[in-house]
Formats: sequence, C-alpha cells, structure tokens
Amino acid sequence: MKGPIQSVEVTYLIHATEDEKKVEEAVGRVLAVKAQPVIERLEGHYGNEILSVRLHLTGDEAARALESLVERLPKDLKAGFLTNIGAFVDEHSSLFLRLDKQKLVSGTLALGSGDSVRLKVKPRLFLLRGRAAELYASLIGGS
Repeated sequence: MKGPIQSVEVTYLIHATEDEKKVEEAVGRVLAVKAQPVIERLEGHYGNEILSVRLHLTGDEAARALESLVERLPKDLKAGFLTNIGAFVDEHSSLFLRLDKQKLVSGTLALGSGDSVRLKVKPRLFLLRGRAAELYASLIGGS
C-alpha cells in the first residue's frame, strides 16, 4: 500500500545577491533529494534578476523528503509545531511549512515568514477521513 503522502511541493526565490548553488544544496540536504528543480527567471522591480525555483516531489520521494525534514527538526521546534499543528493545515488538508532560507543555508532549521523555503505537503485524501492534523502529528512525532 502506498504511504499517506501524495506530494511535496517546494518553492523559493533566489535573489541576485544570493548564491544559487548554496541554496539548492541546502534544500537538497535537508530534504535528502536530488531532483532537478524547475527554474523560472523573473525580473525584480529594479531590473534585478530573481529566480523562482520549484520542486515537485511525488510518491516515495515525497515521503522520504518529509521524513528527512522531520528527522532534522530541533526538538523545541517540533514540539511547538505539534502544539499548533492546526494552524499549518488548510481546508484541503494540505500542510504548509515555511523554513527560514538564510538559516537553512547556514545549516540551521527554523520556521520563517518572509524570504523562506515554502513546503506544501499534500496527503492521499482517501486516507484522511477528516483527520489531517492527526495524520501530520503522527508523521512528525506526535501520538
């Protein structure tokens, strides 16, 4: 039987002042993936180049990425996350996380808000039966 995770979508922006390879390697290290991202070149307000990066992981690769992220979460971050898990789940049962991109590049995992690496985890809906928060809590280390 297939696992409870259908897909993980990872998106982030790389500004002209950032090292594209460092960010890509940091994301790959945390998620334990080597998938090729889809990169779109954008132009900022002042004509500066911005790269929009997107990874779409499915099936076993998505499950491994979430598992790898969970293994690397610091205990205090995991505990705080589990306490407020409902705030990270939308009406379609998707889990949304934002990791601080600068801290990620420096080797630290922390939740972020502004310039972040965004993850959208989609479950296999038929497995949920209206219990998305409980599913994610069990995957992340709750009861």
